[in-house]
Amino acid sequence: MMNINGGTQRDMGVKALGQANQGNPQAGTITHLMRVLGITAIFIFLLGSTWDQSSTAPIYLDPSQPIERRIDDLMSRMTLKEKIGQLNLPCVYVDQLGKTIPEKIAACKRFAAGTYTDEIGPGSGFFTLADTILHEGTKQQVEYFNELQKIALSETRLKIPLLQDEEGTHGAMFPGATVFPEGLAIGSTFDMPLVESIYAAAAREARAVGIHVLSTLVLELDRDPRMGRNEEAYTEDPYLYSRIAESIVRGAQGSAIDAPDKVIALMTDFPTQSEPVSGLERGAIELSERVLRESYLPPWSAAITRNGALGVMAGYPEIEAVPAHGSEKWMTGVLRQELGFKGIVVSEGEGFGTLIYEGIVPTQKEAGALSLRAGVDLNITYEPAYMRPLIENVEEGRVPMALVDRALRRVLEQKFRLGLFEHPYVDLDHAQRVMHSKEHQELALTAAREGIVLLKNENNILPLRKDVKSIAVVGPNANSASNLLGDYSPSVVLQHVSPILDAIKAKVSPATRVVYAKGCGVNLQDKSGFPEAVRAAKNASVAILVMGEQARREGETQQEPPTDGEGYDVASLDLTGVQEALVRAIQATGTPTVLVLVNGRPLSIRWETDHIPAIVEAWEPGERGGEAVADVLFGDYNPSGRLAITIPRHVGQLPVYYNYKPSKAFWIDNGWVNTKGYVDMPGSPLYPFGYGLSYTQFQYEKLSIDPAQIDTAGNAHVRVDVENTGRRSGTETVQLYIRERFTPVATAVKQLRAFDRVTLEPGEKKTVTFTLTSEDLKLLDGDMHWVVVPGTIDIMIGRSSADIAVKGTLTVQAPAEQRNARHNNEHQTQKE
Repeated sequence: MMNINGGTQRDMGVKALGQANQGNPQAGTITHLMRVLGITAIFIFLLGSTWDQSSTAPIYLDPSQPIERRIDDLMSRMTLKEKIGQLNLPCVYVDQLGKTIPEKIAACKRFAAGTYTDEIGPGSGFFTLADTILHEGTKQQVEYFNELQKIALSETRLKIPLLQDEEGTHGAMFPGATVFPEGLAIGSTFDMPLVESIYAAAAREARAVGIHVLSTLVLELDRDPRMGRNEEAYTEDPYLYSRIAESIVRGAQGSAIDAPDKVIALMTDFPTQSEPVSGLERGAIELSERVLRESYLPPWSAAITRNGALGVMAGYPEIEAVPAHGSEKWMTGVLRQELGFKGIVVSEGEGFGTLIYEGIVPTQKEAGALSLRAGVDLNITYEPAYMRPLIENVEEGRVPMALVDRALRRVLEQKFRLGLFEHPYVDLDHAQRVMHSKEHQELALTAAREGIVLLKNENNILPLRKDVKSIAVVGPNANSASNLLGDYSPSVVLQHVSPILDAIKAKVSPATRVVYAKGCGVNLQDKSGFPEAVRAAKNASVAILVMGEQARREGETQQEPPTDGEGYDVASLDLTGVQEALVRAIQATGTPTVLVLVNGRPLSIRWETDHIPAIVEAWEPGERGGEAVADVLFGDYNPSGRLAITIPRHVGQLPVYYNYKPSKAFWIDNGWVNTKGYVDMPGSPLYPFGYGLSYTQFQYEKLSIDPAQIDTAGNAHVRVDVENTGRRSGTETVQLYIRERFTPVATAVKQLRAFDRVTLEPGEKKTVTFTLTSEDLKLLDGDMHWVVVPGTIDIMIGRSSADIAVKGTLTVQAPAEQRNARHNNEHQTQKE
């Protein structure tokens, strides 16, 4: 094998030999040797090793050269094994890299050096390394990542730096990093600058320790909350999701990924896996292409086409009867050719296996060939598909080298764009300043507060007085810190996290007596704790019940099995175990009761809604969630969260998202034999999309639309006055929905097209202005083209999708030239 510095070493050797010739009688022999060396260099060059003869370093190591030329040069030097090595970015949790932390630490070093296996060359990097094996904190993480880079740069032939990838669903997922609220809590903020700040902070922390990619940035509509992994998603609505998607990419990736505080934003999972058959993990996606394009692709377009996201993970499920890992239509035709994706596509965990258990191919060898052709670039779980079997596929002529080179080029381009060849190492002092900074902690608190939704507040029982005589805090999530964090949180949390119980104790006056009783588990049938809980409630001025779900946590030994998170799907959305029985028992004491929910999915709390006077939806609010809940309960923060997902009465209503088609509206509004929905319950949801209460009240008036008539390419400005008519400051999320009255295809009864958070003091009034463009008014016509159709569009502005305060209309007409042409045609027809 040729040394990467072959050109330099050859020149030095010739120079040394020339010096030795001076006064040497054997000069002719040495000159002959020099000629042989020159011929050898030419032979090596013809074998594919190219470099700039006037340079002391290979072209690919020269930062002054264009990236494309550097990639060409590097690829020309690589053997097939080395190329395949760069297509492997294994999750460190896989057993193939060892079963204990010491084994994995040693294995990763050898994998980086290319000595762990003889199947492939040095690996491309690692996925979930820090969270799996680096549990001591920032110093260990920085030193180990730097050590791995040193191995790659000094112990491998080509000196290709490593790429480090980590989960980043709601903060970088490794010990010491800030844990922000999860999924629906972030979505319920409706605060896009906040979303951008969250992912900028996550990127800052990740890049500081040596991580270059944040993954599991979920772009899947949350339309079937039965599936546990949907807790990672943010909303059911395509428009809101699109705004979240672009905010995530701007925050995490920005405009230049070589910046020291930016990373590749890797979005999950394309094209979707969030509305599977039966709500089960990896279930087939049986949605029509129209539904996929109308509702599921807009967030991807926002992230990729408009904001240049550079990472995508292929989904598990079959799409149109073909698993995503093998779908050339979706992974290349739609993703790259239609959406313009320019980055890397990684496999899902054991994702190549989907092609086997779906019966598409019999072995990993065939799965690898099909996936590479479809457009999957990187293998993240040590599956054979992209290891020796792929080499065999190339050698046997089953896979063209061009497909390997296509994937390799995409991987190398990101390493160059990240600046890893020039700046592979990170600085410990900088990392320690950035990690879990005070600023990031305060950001986590802000996000937790804004994501909390006040669902019910009968007779203004909330906020509570801090000097209340006594409080009974009851429920399985009252004293649980880990359930505040949710799925995809660090396996080891180094910072202190206060549960809701501790936050309540810290909030009330010294004279207030706080009594805690767990009462029951999240998903157990044991009622032995009921008597203690009932006794506590009877003797208290107010009872605070903290119920909900048990979150899945990587690497954590849990007393109860999880009820939510990836791989934990449910058939019912009711409270699990005996939690509802405990709620009923506490309510029966007659003590004023507040219910706080800590959960990753919406829960069908029908009885609770009818009988409990105050209900607070906290979702999974992150490391500062306990404090945020206490702030809301005691009035230090006026709740401003709005539901980013519809809460159903019963799982049998699913799908229950707000933007349904007119056929459902006809049934619910008119009914048959006066059912107004189902025979056994109304068809309306328990709580609608966009809903949320405040400790103050807001009034809407003076809607104006200017101009009232536009053509299909025009813009309209919609204005409405919003006034705080209550007694305290508050933030209202003003929501604008549209619906065109007559269209060539059926469209939703209403669609969110704008929103704005406005903070008002008591008695203050502001004018909120929205601009509607052709992008907001378009629909997918019968020929599957996005068009603006002339007609009358209803403009609806209000507090939620079900609480519309003011209405108006906008007329859209065809452009003048089209109207004139149509008029001329009609006139000509009349003459004939």
